[in-house]
Amino acid sequence: MYIDGASKGNPGPAGIGIVIYDGDDRLVGKVSSYIGKKTNNQAEYTALLRAIQLALYFKTRTLKIRSDSELVVRQLSGEYQVSNPNIKKLYERVLELKKQIPNIKIEHVMRNFN
Repeated sequence: MYIDGASKGNPGPAGIGIVIYDGDDRLVGKVSSYIGKKTNNQAEYTALLRAIQLALYFKTRTLKIRSDSELVVRQLSGEYQVSNPNIKKLYERVLELKKQIPNIKIEHVMRNFN
């Protein structure tokens, strides 16, 4: 899965996008959604949450998520701390959901590859 979140303004109108590939790298689905007035980082985390929720719905046991948000990826790997209380709630929810997928990897990709 490839995920992205963006806002016009910070905060401002925001949306998310998710592109889903199967294990053979075949495109199987796309999701996009307006999520209201959010910051860019809230949008990135919301995209990640929705991606994990989709994977859980389809009972996925192995999942690779690629994001161009270095902040999100490094916070989840423990390299960066989470200090913003709004982000911390989303971060903690992601950690809860991640536990339900036995083999999950979240990795950073450059924006032009996302």
